[in-house]
Amino acid sequence: QVQLVESGGGLVQAGGSLRLSCAASGRTFSRYAMGWFRQAPGKEREFVAAISWSGASTNYADSVKGRFTISRDDAKNTVYLQMNSLKPEDTAVYYCAADRKKTFSGVTHLQSEYDYWGQGTQVTVSS
Repeated sequence: QVQLVESGGGLVQAGGSLRLSCAASGRTFSRYAMGWFRQAPGKEREFVAAISWSGASTNYADSVKGRFTISRDDAKNTVYLQMNSLKPEDTAVYYCAADRKKTFSGVTHLQSEYDYWGQGTQVTVSS
C-alpha cells in the first residue's frame, strides 16, 4: 500500500509559477511510475504529466508541454510538478498517482493504469 500526499497548490496570477510536490510512503516508491492529473470544475479528470520509475521517460499533455516539468527525487520519495507560465485554464485540483506495474521506462496517460491516488491540491490561476 502506498499513500500519496500532494502539496504546493495555491492562488497565483496568470504568468506565474508553482511547484507541486507529492510525497509517497512506502519503501518501493522508486519502482513506481508516477503521474499528475487534474480536474477542473465541471470537467472530467485529465492527464497532465507522467514519469517512469527510472526517470528516463516522461510524457506530457499537449496543453502543458513546454510549461510544466515533472521530476522525481527517490531519496525523498517525492515527485514534483513545476508549473510555469500558468494560465487561468490551468485552474483545477491536481492529483498525483502511482503505477506499480510499469517497467524501467514505461509511462502512461491512462488513469485506469494507476493503482494509488492522492487527495489532491487546489491550484487557482487568476487572470
